[in-house]
Amino acid sequence: MARPVKTPSNYRQLQAEKTRERIADAARRLFAAGGYGSTSIDAIAAEAGVAARTVYSAFGTKREILSLICERWLAEAGAMENAQKVFAEDDPEARLRGAARWLRTLYEAGFDVVLIFEAATDESPETRALLRSKLAGRNEVMDAMIASLEGHLRVPVDEAQALYRALAAPGVYRELVDESGWGVDKFERWVADTLAAQLLG
Repeated sequence: MARPVKTPSNYRQLQAEKTRERIADAARRLFAAGGYGSTSIDAIAAEAGVAARTVYSAFGTKREILSLICERWLAEAGAMENAQKVFAEDDPEARLRGAARWLRTLYEAGFDVVLIFEAATDESPETRALLRSKLAGRNEVMDAMIASLEGHLRVPVDEAQALYRALAAPGVYRELVDESGWGVDKFERWVADTLAAQLLG
């Protein structure tokens, strides 16, 4: 079977996407190292090895770069696919343990992105709105995991959801894994054991 021929337009589109990804990777490194607010477009361009006008042409604003960084992080973590695996678990405790594994995988794939988001919350109203929308999506998935266990929980659903969100607070992961030296396996077990003990009895 003949291989498809790359047309000039397809090639340009592929190159443009690769450039966007290179810029996003460079920005992610700089945002993590020096903070979102203090990182300039010029610095991102230099790190990515492109002209500043290329960054503006590809994204327009830092906010759009941050949005792509988030989307790529969620894709790398398999966030939606792994969430579907959690919902597919029939046993309530297995579903809770799956929820703990989902959280561990998300943070393991990009806790630096979580910290970038935290540091960017004092930026413009538009940036804050972007961050709220991204966090809302994560919280909706987490809340849906817990709500799917209604009828098996020993506490009201909203209390159970609040507990899961509390365990998922970035400061908890940072304290236990980064500061106290817990491995991600231990963190996952702790979250799973806590959810099972508190929510299922």
